[in-house]
Amino acid sequence: MSEYAKPLPDITESTKPFWEGCKAGKLLLPKCRSCGQMFFFPNHFCPECLSEDVDWIDSSGKGVVHTFTIISRPPSDAFAADVPYVVAVIDLEEGPRMLSNVIGIPPEHVRVGMPVEVVFERVSEEITLPKFRPFDRV
Repeated sequence: MSEYAKPLPDITESTKPFWEGCKAGKLLLPKCRSCGQMFFFPNHFCPECLSEDVDWIDSSGKGVVHTFTIISRPPSDAFAADVPYVVAVIDLEEGPRMLSNVIGIPPEHVRVGMPVEVVFERVSEEITLPKFRPFDRV
């Protein structure tokens, strides 16, 4: 695998299950066993009730675009070849919102409310990034 030049997330004990899920092609979300709240970002405690009794649940990987922006000026040289690209907030079917990229279509075709599904991009031995592409609901 070639060297990935863009910044990568640090894997912590709190986020390790999420990244292991991505590596296995699964979008896992933390769910509080005490109050039932599903949430994102991965964390070892529930942001609703502060319980540390957290489980990891398979997400459907489906959602809709809540909002987005088209990046036309790269934040660093590492992203220069990618512009223009889309950074979007995705409303997952399970409830949490997630920041990611929408790929697979020209950026100008992305719309608020567009159904999307997760796809995974392996960028290093440790990190596989979840991204989203459009899909048609049947």
